[in-house]
Amino acid sequence: MDERSTKAPASSVSAPTVTPSCVIRLENIHKTYDLGEMKVYALRGVSLEIYEGEFVAIMGASGSGKSTLMNILGCLDRPTRGRYFLSGEDVSRLTKRELARIRNQKIGFVFQQFNLLPRTSALENVELPTIYAGVPLEERERRAREALNRVGLAERALHFPSQLSGGQQQRVAIARGLVNTPSLLLADEPTGNLDSRTSVEIMGILQKLNDQEGLTVIIVTHEHDIAQYSKRAIEFRDGKVIRDVQIQKRLLAEEVLPTLPTLDDSLPEAILNGEASAPPNGSAGSK
Repeated sequence: MDERSTKAPASSVSAPTVTPSCVIRLENIHKTYDLGEMKVYALRGVSLEIYEGEFVAIMGASGSGKSTLMNILGCLDRPTRGRYFLSGEDVSRLTKRELARIRNQKIGFVFQQFNLLPRTSALENVELPTIYAGVPLEERERRAREALNRVGLAERALHFPSQLSGGQQQRVAIARGLVNTPSLLLADEPTGNLDSRTSVEIMGILQKLNDQEGLTVIIVTHEHDIAQYSKRAIEFRDGKVIRDVQIQKRLLAEEVLPTLPTLDDSLPEAILNGEASAPPNGSAGSK
């Protein structure tokens, strides 16, 4: 009996390429603030697209329009003119109630000042967005613990902000931004209040969320070295985009961290528990 190979012949047709969907599309966005007799033109005809899985740094000096753009992207403000499509939905003319729904369902926020409730544990701070979303109690806690675990803070869930370092507080803030499983994470100067090593650690978390989980991440920063951890940089000046480039030599936090001095993350808790002695001669410790 003849034996014939059951192996299927190799196909000459390559597998179709999956094109990332457009998460953000801005069409000729203008934002004007009317200050009595004076008008401030914060954005002047901005058009751009950001796709699923991108990591974008929005850059520019003070007054360049980057913060105004972030407010519009986060549905915290509406453009004076132009159209903003978020995941295919035109959100540029939605009511405040409708914008609140979009924010709660699709967008996670991380702020420079952390914005944590001081008398509330890390776990309860992370749970807050789920309360507004009407998530049941048990599910709220499960989501919050999972989000804290994603940023490496599961063991600090019951600590208060005063017992956490600046970097740990920012991790809690990131976890809070992740708890409702958004399709887009917006971070406004996420390293602005942090030292160099902690800044890289935070960028490492954002890179992990982007590279390993495919989360679309947009940060606002004025620091060029921080922008190098992203994949794309968009620079603003006078309300217009003046540069939009892919990062060619992207920095990887996991490679940079070993080159930086180690800091003691447990210091705030040690001080709180009276375990840390004051610096000699009453001098202030290094920041």
